[in-house]
Amino acid sequence: MKKQLSFILLLLSLVATAQEKFTLSGTVSEAASGETMIGVNVIIPALQTGVITNEYGFYSITLPEGTHQVIFNSLGFADYVETITLTGPMTKNVKLEEATESLDEVILETDVEKMSLKTPQMSVNTLKASTIKSIPAVLGEADVIKAITLLPGVTNAGEGASGFNVRGGAADQNLVLLDEATLYNSSHLFGFFSVFNPDAIKDVTLYKGGIPARYGGRIASVLDIYQKDGNKREYHATGGIGLLASRLLLEGPIVKDKASFLVGGRSTYAHLFLPIVDPGNDNSAYFYDLNTKLSYDLDDNNKLFLSGYFGRDVFEISDLFANSFGNTTVNLRWNHLFNDKLFSNLSLIYSDYYYGLELKFADFQFDSGIRNFNLKYDLTSYISDKLKLKYGLNSIYYKFNPGELSATSEDSGINPKKLADKYAFENAIYLEGELEFSPKINIQAGLRLSTFQRLGQESIFVYEDDNPILYNEAIDIYQKATPIDTISKSRGSSIKSFLNFEPRFAISYQLNEKSSIKASYNRTSQYIHLISNTTSPTPFDIYAPSGQFIDPQIGDQVAAGYFRDFENFSFEVEAYYKEVQNRIDYVDDADLIANDAIERIILNGEARAYGLEFLLRKTVGKFQGWISYTLSKSEQRTPGRTPEETGINNGEWYNAAWDRVHDFSITGQYELSPKWSFSANFIYQTGQPTTFPTGQYIYNDIVVPVYESRNASRLPDFHRMDISATWKPKAKVKRRFKGEWVFSVYNIYDRANASSISFRENTDTGQNEATKLSIFGIIPAVTYNFKF
Repeated sequence: MKKQLSFILLLLSLVATAQEKFTLSGTVSEAASGETMIGVNVIIPALQTGVITNEYGFYSITLPEGTHQVIFNSLGFADYVETITLTGPMTKNVKLEEATESLDEVILETDVEKMSLKTPQMSVNTLKASTIKSIPAVLGEADVIKAITLLPGVTNAGEGASGFNVRGGAADQNLVLLDEATLYNSSHLFGFFSVFNPDAIKDVTLYKGGIPARYGGRIASVLDIYQKDGNKREYHATGGIGLLASRLLLEGPIVKDKASFLVGGRSTYAHLFLPIVDPGNDNSAYFYDLNTKLSYDLDDNNKLFLSGYFGRDVFEISDLFANSFGNTTVNLRWNHLFNDKLFSNLSLIYSDYYYGLELKFADFQFDSGIRNFNLKYDLTSYISDKLKLKYGLNSIYYKFNPGELSATSEDSGINPKKLADKYAFENAIYLEGELEFSPKINIQAGLRLSTFQRLGQESIFVYEDDNPILYNEAIDIYQKATPIDTISKSRGSSIKSFLNFEPRFAISYQLNEKSSIKASYNRTSQYIHLISNTTSPTPFDIYAPSGQFIDPQIGDQVAAGYFRDFENFSFEVEAYYKEVQNRIDYVDDADLIANDAIERIILNGEARAYGLEFLLRKTVGKFQGWISYTLSKSEQRTPGRTPEETGINNGEWYNAAWDRVHDFSITGQYELSPKWSFSANFIYQTGQPTTFPTGQYIYNDIVVPVYESRNASRLPDFHRMDISATWKPKAKVKRRFKGEWVFSVYNIYDRANASSISFRENTDTGQNEATKLSIFGIIPAVTYNFKF
């Protein structure tokens, strides 16, 4: 009896102790605009604990009853410090003022450093819009994609190429999100600009590894970008006028401190100058895009957001061809706070990517695209000061348009042809948790369960022995199989289903107050594939869903790193290894355009990537910047399906088209005075893999080249330096208008970097020769930015 009584008293004591803890929660926003702030540190120094605000500026932390000093800290803003007495649940909404003093005077820098060292999240980089705008870019236009390629582990396919590559992954293996909506092409004008208007961007986060379970559908990385909500207190205009492009963004309150709007437009007018350069031809090359957002606070617990993006590229060469492509997205979101420990976000998202080509000389139009409807519901439960759970579901309905050929005139010899639309349904549920296991050990673990159903469609080809591609051993080539039948299935039926478990795990161990080590593992599944025979996405590329002949890509990545904070610097080094199953590749001489049976030209293979990443950063003082270096290798292999088959490249490992062994960059910004600031970056990369001819023979008076093994050679190494200077005239007292001039030089020493090398016969000598194509030389630019 005494033992039972003691046990009951112990339980009551534990309950009483638990009841002495209460939740402090609220939203952090900018004082000037009312814009909610992502990633603000909420620190309780005496307890050596804290949290950060989520994507919507919300935070929640459970603390013991009593008096606590709480610090709200964000780079570029003055610390907000308040002593609170917690006797019950408390809501504390905070507005941060922009910093007016040097960032050297952040009073609790050490505690902020501890927060970043303790979190198990690794292989992640966050950039603010101000950082992106300070980096020199081509034609004077600040660029998100150019900025992230200065980070370790991130490269692009070269100048004039769209997309980016992360840790040896292909461009289509990156999930690019703008306000949660998927973008299928992140570039304008084939990589000259990105689709992201820097004036409309609030926050940019890149996950290269240790990807949280709430993200899925891609196996290389997640680029998560959030637009501003719009100023809830004042009307403002922000914009810039450049030599070749201009932009304008308007924002302001609809109902003060309650509802706001944001609308931004951007366009290039380079095509207006083309008649001057080439007056005989009617050529065009331009883009335009539009960012919109409406935000409405229904009450303290409910917020609505309606955001959208529309962009188009137009590229036209006289009477030869016209090319148009672009993204359209719409997202309706509802934030709901059930209580101070349970936050939810419900989103209904529409995304569409269109790409088309008109060949005027042949009088036909080719259109293709991908469209999806996405319903997602995410919840965050702040269980205690040591445990936070995130869970939710995601359902995506896809419609793929592989292509449609149509005549553009009555005299056209083209027969109209519509390839069968493809449909799919992707679903997922996930659970992830962050646990402070001990003062030194923190854990992040999660599980994502994803399913994919390839739905019925018209005109499904049936092949003998279910084999759409045949190997001709006599002449050592792959050939298309001839369908033996064509069937149709209703859209409500399933052709093929897939189920994948995707575990995620990360752990950090704090060695001391200044350093920690971290490790992570994640498995991800990708159900849609970009079928391409180029090194970067183009309008000819076709997105294909997994199905009867195409298995989903499965990526497994492990990473480990060491992280160290110094007085004014931070240093991190990470090693990673990644394997990819079911990486498809096209066979030699594959025809991708208007192909109604893509399964007849591809084979399943595998890929691997591994490397070391180094990053040294300085984020305080007049001089700031970072140095990054990556030593890596990325390879693919597609063996034969039987011992007799040669596969691709004789079944041997070969360099991926985006493999860069060495990738080194330096980025720096220096504030000389309130009027003048300077920035520069230098980039060096190993040359891009390519395939060169090794000989030739003549057959029936036709010269036939003989090529080496796939991607066995490389283009010359790539390097360049960009610089910029910003001059801010002294603003007049009580005048809202502010302006600045940005003078930039891209590729200051005029390096002729090779975009490609082609071979031809010299008509004068009759000898074969190599010719190098370079996209950019030295490019000076002037941009005037303004805000009022």
